[in-house]
Amino acid sequence: MSKRINWSGVFPAVTTQFNDDFSINLEKTHQVISNVIRDGVSGLVVCGSVGENTSLSAEEKIAVTEVAVDAARGRVPVICGVAEFTSVQAAKVANAVRRVGVDGVMLMPALVYGSKPFETAEHFRYVARHADVPLMVYNNPPIYKNDVTPDILISLADCDNVVCFKDSSGDTRRFIDVRNEVGDRFVLFAGLDDVVLESLAVGAEGWVSGMSNVFPQEGETIFRLARAGRFAEAMPIYEWLMPILHLDARADLVQCIKLCEAIAGRGSALTRPPRLALPEEDRVYVEQIMAKALANRPVLPDVGL
Repeated sequence: MSKRINWSGVFPAVTTQFNDDFSINLEKTHQVISNVIRDGVSGLVVCGSVGENTSLSAEEKIAVTEVAVDAARGRVPVICGVAEFTSVQAAKVANAVRRVGVDGVMLMPALVYGSKPFETAEHFRYVARHADVPLMVYNNPPIYKNDVTPDILISLADCDNVVCFKDSSGDTRRFIDVRNEVGDRFVLFAGLDDVVLESLAVGAEGWVSGMSNVFPQEGETIFRLARAGRFAEAMPIYEWLMPILHLDARADLVQCIKLCEAIAGRGSALTRPPRLALPEEDRVYVEQIMAKALANRPVLPDVGL
């Protein structure tokens, strides 16, 4: 398997839509995914943190993945999040979604267990050995506590199907450290919305985005401008969107993103317990910054969307 893969651009971590009884609404999930593709995003991540992966059964994860593959129709890559308690189960799920037709898997460290660096590396190695699918290593230490450091990632350079690294640490220096050691061995993806411009400036080639569910054209425009070195044009859009992007760094990011989706008319705010609706003070805050953003929506330059 090639050590390089053609993933670039904005890949929204799309939401999973629920009915009032918290069962999955596959039709609405299909609609949400179809709409972000219509608006010009470059790829999709399903069953990520924003997709409420850990609140879904194995059967539900497969069903959501099938919906995404159907909605994409080969127009954009579809990557499925895999977040499991054990390495064995992670490999099983990775193979299962590969059979459904995904283009890759976004793999978390094993959940719950606070692994040591050599154990974290072995988890990714195990899945790489036992799952025939391109892997995006996903690092999100603020939320999931296990930190996939540059040293750990670099140690995986001999795993041919570990092809991509998504970093949500907020520390953009890590992209440079990785590239200094292994060149362009891994495709580098920004994973935290409110440092995306900085990430792109130091070499990230893609962006797994929460808030591009809500503002897909603006997100893709920021990305394309930055990749073209047109930072003077990107900055005003980035500054306008920043209060919204900050929501992606909160522990309740899923509730915030889904509420923003609902305000924008793009989806439902309903999340599956244990995630509950935002308390009134938080809800009002999100509504206020969304109202301001929508009232001051910028005219976007032409980037070929």
